[in-house]
Amino acid sequence: MTYAPAPLGWSADRPQAVSPSLPTVATAVLMLLIFSAAWQLPLFGEKADEAASGLLRVAFLPAYGLAFLLIMSRPWNMIRVSVRQPFLIILMGVIAASITWSIQPDVSIRRGFAVGCTTLAGLALASRFRWAELARLYGILFCILIVASYAVSLALPSIGVMTEIFPGAWRGLWMEKNGLGGLMAFGACLLGAAALLNPDRAKLFTLFAGLAIGLVLLSQSKTALASLLLGLTALGFVWIVQRGPALGAAATWAGVTGALLLAMFVLLASDMLFEILGKDATLTGRTEIWTAAMRQIEQRPWQGYGYAAVWSDKSGWGPLAWIVNDAKFVPQHAHNSWLEQWLGIGLFGLIAWGLFYLQTMSLAVVAVYRERGAMLAFPFLVVFTLVSLTESIAVVYNDFRWVLFVSLAAKLAFSDRALDEA
Repeated sequence: MTYAPAPLGWSADRPQAVSPSLPTVATAVLMLLIFSAAWQLPLFGEKADEAASGLLRVAFLPAYGLAFLLIMSRPWNMIRVSVRQPFLIILMGVIAASITWSIQPDVSIRRGFAVGCTTLAGLALASRFRWAELARLYGILFCILIVASYAVSLALPSIGVMTEIFPGAWRGLWMEKNGLGGLMAFGACLLGAAALLNPDRAKLFTLFAGLAIGLVLLSQSKTALASLLLGLTALGFVWIVQRGPALGAAATWAGVTGALLLAMFVLLASDMLFEILGKDATLTGRTEIWTAAMRQIEQRPWQGYGYAAVWSDKSGWGPLAWIVNDAKFVPQHAHNSWLEQWLGIGLFGLIAWGLFYLQTMSLAVVAVYRERGAMLAFPFLVVFTLVSLTESIAVVYNDFRWVLFVSLAAKLAFSDRALDEA
């Protein structure tokens, strides 16, 4: 193993790089706030449905515009970042091609454009910010979301606290408790990394990481709590590894052993795991969705049904009708990021996503031993991996988590040194 974590500062023989200006940071924060969808519940209420509301779709256009502003400030960097992501380019190409065989071409065109802009937003962040700056940016973002979540839940509990399903569980600015808990699990990990990468703001970010943990607990989401514990463990693992070769070797062996033990526990004591998570053996109906989705995938395994075209198909004879018939309820998505790609964009799209994911995770593992930025990327990607098994969060248009995934994936392939060579 080679341990060469990048220093937090700059060496004496290297010129100090120019930090992003305040307008650039404000542009990025505002863009991410729009993608977070934290405004939907307060403005449009519980019935807000982006798929059916033209107003909601238009509300994301400013985020696209802000992303293009970031791109235009360093267009050459954007090109350099993009060419390092061949599998992402292929993935976007398959999405565009799926329009030609989509069961709802107009829907695939509209949502394909949206996911393209969402992906560009992530690439723009990677092309514009160094690791510490990116961590600080995410830290500022989650500080805002955390303050707003506490404020609305305490001052306006009719909005921030659930009353019918899961009464008493906090949902903050999102439609239900898992939305708040899931995002705050990510947020606690990112804030912890921001504290480590920005020592001058460590106390502030650590405080807000604690507040994010509080929101996870108040959401009463056990899945989010499991994600939080896994993410913080991953963050601690990176911190220990980068303390030195001896500690790094010990942490690596402990991490591998722990992962194997966890896998054995999941396989051999799944009933106990479900009980801990408060789930039944169907994972709250998810296994029925997966089985029903696989039956439809078998009908069109190679091309799928078109990007994001299945779940809004109201024809009564398409794949959604059969999934509803088999699952006995109406799901909103496949509840699995891998099945979602196969169902929508076929086997070629699934392979493209898989290769992009493997490239990202491989770079993240290498970065753990070489790059300080792994403190930001690795815990997020570990949590993303876990959540992607039960939720459709990959390659999703207008989705905050997809923006973060793309930005970190691209940043892993576009180091601070490469950025400063522009």
